[in-house]
Amino acid sequence: MSEHNYFFRFLISINKFINSLLKRNLNKLNATNLKKILINNKVFLSIVLLVILFFSYLSLPNIFNKNQISVELKKDLLNKLNLEFNFEKELNYNFLPRPHFTIYESSVTLNENKISKINELRIYVSLKNLFSIKNIKIQNVIIKEANFNLNKNNYGLFVKLLDSDFGDIKLEIHNSNIFYRNLENDVLFINHIKSAKYIYDPKQLKNIFYSKNNIFNLPYSMELSNNKEEKKLNSKINIESFSLQLENQISYGEELKSGLLEFNKFKSKSIAEYKAGKNYFEFNLFDKAQKSKFSYNGKLNFRPFHSYLEGSVNSIDFSYLFSSNAIIKQLFKTEILNKKNIDFELNISASKIKNFDNFSNIFVKSKIHEGLIDFDQTKFSWKNHVNFSLSDSLIYIKNGKIVLDANSEINLINLDEIYKFLVTPKNLRKKINKMNINFTYLFDEKTLNINDVKVDGIVDKNLLKNLKEINLKENALQNKIYLKKFLNDAIKSYAG
Repeated sequence: MSEHNYFFRFLISINKFINSLLKRNLNKLNATNLKKILINNKVFLSIVLLVILFFSYLSLPNIFNKNQISVELKKDLLNKLNLEFNFEKELNYNFLPRPHFTIYESSVTLNENKISKINELRIYVSLKNLFSIKNIKIQNVIIKEANFNLNKNNYGLFVKLLDSDFGDIKLEIHNSNIFYRNLENDVLFINHIKSAKYIYDPKQLKNIFYSKNNIFNLPYSMELSNNKEEKKLNSKINIESFSLQLENQISYGEELKSGLLEFNKFKSKSIAEYKAGKNYFEFNLFDKAQKSKFSYNGKLNFRPFHSYLEGSVNSIDFSYLFSSNAIIKQLFKTEILNKKNIDFELNISASKIKNFDNFSNIFVKSKIHEGLIDFDQTKFSWKNHVNFSLSDSLIYIKNGKIVLDANSEINLINLDEIYKFLVTPKNLRKKINKMNINFTYLFDEKTLNINDVKVDGIVDKNLLKNLKEINLKENALQNKIYLKKFLNDAIKSYAG
C-alpha cells in the first residue's frame, strides 16, 4: 500500500511541475515577444533567400550559350598559358565543390600541330563575374589522363610554360604520359607523369614546376624554375631508389649554351661541365673529392649523328647492368638502342670491379652501329693470373629478355696459382695455356650456357658436356663456392 501511495505522490509532483512551467512561459507570450519571433523568422527567411540567390548565381553559366563559353575559355587559356586548346565534346558545368567546367576529350595544338590528347580537362573559375561570359576568370586548370607527343621541334613545351603568369592561374597534370618521338614519329622513350603542377612562389618571386614521374620503370621527382633576368634554367631531380640528387643550371643567353650539373649521392659529389652548340653536345664529368675516383668525357654530334664516351674509374659498378632492376637493362629492353640511326662508342678503363676485387685491369669497349650492339675487345684479368677478352659479341632481345652471345679467349698466365686457388688435386693439374669458349649469357636468368670450348686449339666434347651450363648465385660467397666445385669437376673431366 505504501508503494502505491509513493507512486501516486510522484505523479502529482510531476503534474505540478508541468503546470508551473506552462504558466510561467505563457505569461511571457506578449506582444513584444511575439514581435521578436516574427523578426527572427524574417532573418531566417532572409538567410534562406540569400542561399537561394547565391546558388542561383553559381548556376548562371548553365543558362549561357555553351559555344560562347568555350570560345571565351579557350581565349583566356591561350592568353594565360599560350596554349591552344580544342574541345571535342560539350562543356559540363558544376559549382560544387567550386565552380568549374569539365571537358571530356580535348587536345592542345602548338604551331598548328596537335601535340596532345586529353581524356579529362577541368577548368576552375573565380566566383566573381559569373554574370558575364566575357568576364569569367580562370583560376586553375587540371589535366587528367593526357598523352603528349613531343619531338625535336617542341620538346621545350614544359619549360616554356614557366613563362606564363602563374600568379594569376595554376596548372596541374595528373596520370599522363609524354611520348618523345623522332622526326619519323618513332617513339624513343615514354615519361609517365604521376602528378605535376606549376605554381608561383611569392617568396622566391618565380614560377616553379614540380612533378613526380616514372621513366624506364624508374621513379623520380623534379623541380624546375627559370630565371629570365639571368637567362638561367635551374632544375633538381631526385631518384630515391639510387639515393641520388641531380642539380643542374644551364645558361641559355648565347647561341653556345653551357651548364653545370651536380650529382649528390650520400656524402659524395660529382660535377659535370657541359656545353652545347647547334649540332653537338660535349661534357666532362669528374669526382669532386681531393683524390678523384673517376673522370669521363664525351661528345654527341647530331649531324651526322655520332657519339662517344670515354673515361677512367678506380672501381666500376656492373650492378647497373646485371642487377634485377638495373636501368641499363631496362634501357636495352626498350630496344631504343637498336635504332639504325644510332652510332655510339664506349671506352671505359677501371682498376677493379666493385665488390669483386679479384678482377682487375678492366677495359670495357662497346659499340652501337646499324642497330647492333657489341662488346668486342672488352678485356679484364683475374688476380693477374688469367686474362679474358671478348670478340664476335652481340647483345639482343629475345622473347622480351636480354641475351649476350660472344666468344671469349682465356689466357692462363699463372696456372699453378689457379690450381692452388681451386685446391685442385695435383694428379689432375694438366698443362693448359689457352681456352676459347663460345657462350650465351641470359641476363634475366643469370645463366651462362657454354656452346663450344677449345683447349689449346683442340675441341674437347667431354669437357663441353661438363661445362654446359653455369648458374650464377645470389651473392659472391655462394658464387665462389659454386664455381670452385664446378671448375674442379670440369678439370677432372678434362684430365680423364
